[in-house]
Amino acid sequence: MGQMIVHQREVIRINTSKNCIEYSTNDGRSWHHRANASSSMGNLQDLADNGKEILLTTTKGLFYSTNKGVSWHKRS
Repeated sequence: MGQMIVHQREVIRINTSKNCIEYSTNDGRSWHHRANASSSMGNLQDLADNGKEILLTTTKGLFYSTNKGVSWHKRS
């Protein structure tokens, strides 16, 4: 896992200073905000591309997104 992945032609990263998800469509030359971590997620740690979904490890568990990180759901 890492703090930056390529998923469906976007570069997606964790911005640790803002505890949020950002994305780039131009190979990282500019970044745009995608989602904030909610209080139930804790601090964002690592990302992984799992095919049709993105996995996110946080201090409060494992989360997944099927919409490029716009929304996150806790994996049971």
